[in-house]
Amino acid sequence: MTTALSAPASQPAEALLSLEGINTFYGPVQVHFDLSLQVGRGHIVCLLGGNASGKSTTMKIILGLVKPASGIVRFADETITGLPTPQIVRRGVGSVPEARRLFGEMSVRENLLMGAFTRKDQRAIAQDLDRVLGLFPKLAERLTQRAGTLSGGEQQMVAMARALMSRPKLICMDEPTMGLSPLWVDRVLDLIAAINREGVTVFMVEQNASLALEIAHHAYVLQTGRIVLEGPAEKLRTDPRIRDAYLGGQESS
Repeated sequence: MTTALSAPASQPAEALLSLEGINTFYGPVQVHFDLSLQVGRGHIVCLLGGNASGKSTTMKIILGLVKPASGIVRFADETITGLPTPQIVRRGVGSVPEARRLFGEMSVRENLLMGAFTRKDQRAIAQDLDRVLGLFPKLAERLTQRAGTLSGGEQQMVAMARALMSRPKLICMDEPTMGLSPLWVDRVLDLIAAINREGVTVFMVEQNASLALEIAHHAYVLQTGRIVLEGPAEKLRTDPRIRDAYLGGQESS
């Protein structure tokens, strides 16, 4: 069962990632309207919203997969707007994509090592593999198994462990609980909290507001490309506006 983080959600933190005045279009359709948010160093920050609210596009902009029409993305005091994805990864941004996107015919071990594709330090990669397997002991039992034969929850663990193999300062997670059973939802959220306790900042896009707010420090609610509510997660958990804001919006994401 997930539990709230012990660190006070209201505690300010230096911004590791910030989006400033982001406007995004898919053809003639505007997806974001002056979107601005910050992810504090060492925190878990969640972006909540209904389907097609612009959440996934926000993640793609951070990772360099979509270029905004205007606005700035900063990471660790450097402007990264529009940089190619491999360069963003090398700067310390990891990714757990929606639907996991594993290499199904490859083994768990091979998938994990793909997370270190930007690295050349083989000895350190081996050490990090051991460290990651310590955090995800179930994967140590599955190293030679084809990733495509794992359960959905186990595949999500592989995706998270793969992201850690790049030694990220920040991991962006897109709908990490999507399609999982209630038991696995709790386990995955507990693992996200454990990753954060290891010193990794987490920015997660999520539809499951009530559970995401249990582990987050801060949260934003996105509705049709606009931030309509934000604040410390501990306050938003009891805010009566969260349901209406969270369920609103039906625009392309």
